[in-house]
Amino acid sequence: MGKFVVSLRKNGDYQFNLKAGNGQVILTSQGYASKASCLNGIESVKKNSQNDARFDRKEAANGKPFFNLTATNGQIIGNSEMYESAAARENGITSVKKNAPDAEVVEELD
Repeated sequence: MGKFVVSLRKNGDYQFNLKAGNGQVILTSQGYASKASCLNGIESVKKNSQNDARFDRKEAANGKPFFNLTATNGQIIGNSEMYESAAARENGITSVKKNAPDAEVVEELD
């Protein structure tokens, strides 16, 4: 079972990571000025992760595949790590689709 981990960045912004059941981070958010905005971002991931069209498959300048998850307005709500192959990226997307909808929210704000 996946979980969203809410934490504070060094600059005071909130962020979340979606972790798979094995603890691996599969999606990372932008920074949010408030915890409420961060929690809204999590709800957006839960909703949008079920629509394959919301996954923007990209390739970094170094050739590594990655993806962004976007909201209905086109704003990026989370991005993945860099993968070694397009197949690995697809596995990451599948993991987000599987884990996000029912993931619990855990706060690690220390």
